[in-house]
Amino acid sequence: MGATPAVAPRYSHAMRIGSHDIDRPIFLAPMEDVTDLPFRVLCKRRGADVVFTEFVKAEELVRDPRCVRRKLAFHVEERPIGIQLYGGDPAVLRDAAQRAAALGPDLLDLNCGCWVKDVTRHGAGAALLRNLARMEEVARTVVDAVQIPVTLKTRLGWDASSIRIVDVARMCEAVGIQALTVHCRTRDQGHTGPVDYAWIPRIKAAVSIPIIVNGDVASPQDVQRVFETTGCDGVMIGRAAVRNPWIFRAARHFLQTGETLPPPDAAERVAFFREHLQLAVEHLGERDAVHELRKHYAVVLHGLPHVGAVRDRLREARSGSEILAHLAEFESLYAPVGPGGATATTGSAS
Repeated sequence: MGATPAVAPRYSHAMRIGSHDIDRPIFLAPMEDVTDLPFRVLCKRRGADVVFTEFVKAEELVRDPRCVRRKLAFHVEERPIGIQLYGGDPAVLRDAAQRAAALGPDLLDLNCGCWVKDVTRHGAGAALLRNLARMEEVARTVVDAVQIPVTLKTRLGWDASSIRIVDVARMCEAVGIQALTVHCRTRDQGHTGPVDYAWIPRIKAAVSIPIIVNGDVASPQDVQRVFETTGCDGVMIGRAAVRNPWIFRAARHFLQTGETLPPPDAAERVAFFREHLQLAVEHLGERDAVHELRKHYAVVLHGLPHVGAVRDRLREARSGSEILAHLAEFESLYAPVGPGGATATTGSAS
C-alpha cells in the first residue's frame, strides 16, 4: 500500500492588527477632507474592515488639541480604527502619539507618503523618503512612546532613481512597526502614472510584518488581482471609495463567491445620502453638515439620468429639510409604475 500523499497546507490570508484577525482585510485609506467620521461610518457599514482618520498634524495636536478634535473623534462601530499622524520632528510626534493613543484607537499610523508640497517642504510625509535616518528615528520614537500597534504608510521612493522601499520595510520591522502600507508610486508621480506592484513580492520576501497595498485599486477584480499577484496581506482603497462607497461590500462578495454584485440603484444612493446627512448633522451640526455634503453629490450620483438638475438644487440647499425634499423628488423619478399607471412609493423623506 502506497504512502498517503502529503496534503499541502492551506494558505491563510488572515492579517493580525492588534487583537484583530481579519481574513484578507480591505482598508479605507486615510484621505484629507474625505475620511471624516460620517464617511468612515458609511464605508464601515458597507464592508470596510479597517478605517483611518484624516491625517492629523502632530504640531497642531500638541499645540491645540481643540483644532483637530473633529478629526480625532470616532464611533465604537468603526473599530478597528487608526488615527493617522504626520510630522517631521520625532519629539513632537512622540507627544502627539501619546495624546492620540489616550483617545483609545486600535492603532496609530504614521504618514510618510503624502506627496503635496505643503507637507513635504516641512520635512514630513514623503520627504522622509529622502532622509531614512530621520524616518527611522520618527518610527522608533512613536513605537516606543505608545502601547498600541503602530503602522506606517509610505511610497516606493521619492522618485524612480531613489526607490528604497525594501530598505524602508526592513527598517520598519526592526523598530517595531507592525504593518506597512505601500502606495505603489513614487512621490514625484503623485496620483498619476502607472503603479508598480512588482515591488510587493520583494518586500514580502524581505520582512515578516504585514504588507498592505495601495494605489489604483478601483474594483473588486482589482482587489482580487492584487491579493493574488503580490501575495500582500491587505489591500487599501482610497479615491475609488469616494466614487463608490459600496466597493468594500462588492469586493468582499467577489473574493468569497467570484460573483459581481450589481451597482447600487438610485434608491440605494438616495438612502446613502439620507444616512450621510443624519451622521453629518450629528457630528458637525446642520450648517456644517449641509456644506460638507456638497462635495459628495456629483461623485455618488454620477451616471444616473435626471441627476443634473437635482444635483444643482442639492448644492444650493441651506438646510437638512431642503436636502431631504430634493432627494425625495429625485427618488420619485425612479419609482416603479404601479397598476393603472400610478407611481409607487419607493421611500420616505423623513
